[in-house]
Amino acid sequence: MTQTPPRTTLVSTAEAQAHLDDPRWILFDCRHDLADVEAGRRAYAVSHLPGARLAHLDEHLSATKTGRNGRHPLPDPQAFARWLGEQGVGAGSQVIAYDASGGYYAARLWWMLRWVGHDAVAVIDGGFPAWERESRPLTAEVPQPVAATFVARPRDDLRVDAQRVLAAIGSSSMQVVDARTPERFAGRNETLDPVGGHIPGAINRLFMLNLEADGRFKPADTLRAEFRALLGSRPAAEVVHQCGSGVTACHNLLAMEVAGLAGSRLYPGSWSEWCADPARPVETAVG
Repeated sequence: MTQTPPRTTLVSTAEAQAHLDDPRWILFDCRHDLADVEAGRRAYAVSHLPGARLAHLDEHLSATKTGRNGRHPLPDPQAFARWLGEQGVGAGSQVIAYDASGGYYAARLWWMLRWVGHDAVAVIDGGFPAWERESRPLTAEVPQPVAATFVARPRDDLRVDAQRVLAAIGSSSMQVVDARTPERFAGRNETLDPVGGHIPGAINRLFMLNLEADGRFKPADTLRAEFRALLGSRPAAEVVHQCGSGVTACHNLLAMEVAGLAGSRLYPGSWSEWCADPARPVETAVG
């Protein structure tokens, strides 16, 4: 099979199917439900894309919660690298992630691979629902990966911590973009975290706005126009994405990359970490 250039944002269902027999392409099933954390595992056991490994948000893509580090803290990069190696991911692998939620759990794995220095990672546009609608192959067979060596080269320039965000409040050096619903951003109907509101100075961009009605990402030109309307002429390098726990924020970050607005960063701890410290400021006024 002719080697293709690395895929670094999105791939179509057709392209993913065309590479099912390519050992360099390694698929991960990231289906999850915050209200039922075993739903993804059950769905995977019923059927998944051929060769796909299970990537569980709580077990594989998060570390242990302490009560102050957010609901989905990042794992140790070396531990994450060991798990990737166990799944057969090596330096030459093309990693492909998918979910059933418009890509926002898959985007977490996408960002994490980039964080540990692996840029050949992409999300299936439309995910499992599109794959199933198109009657593409599915299986219940669990793959037996051949272990590889994955060397983590963490890129901490892709993220910021709470101290960095706090220091930037009131300055023009950083624009925080919050991916949560407008209601939660405004401090209303907060059901996931003990405190409602948002980081002072943040602006709201619900991650679902990145998608068409069929669950695929909007065209790059459309996304670019929408983010430019939100951010003005601010460089992407000055943009920091957050959400409730560092998951859906990755969807906005991926959307900016699709739009050609590369270089924005993630605040992984996000609101759940921010509000765990009562000394950090909270804002509820909108507009």
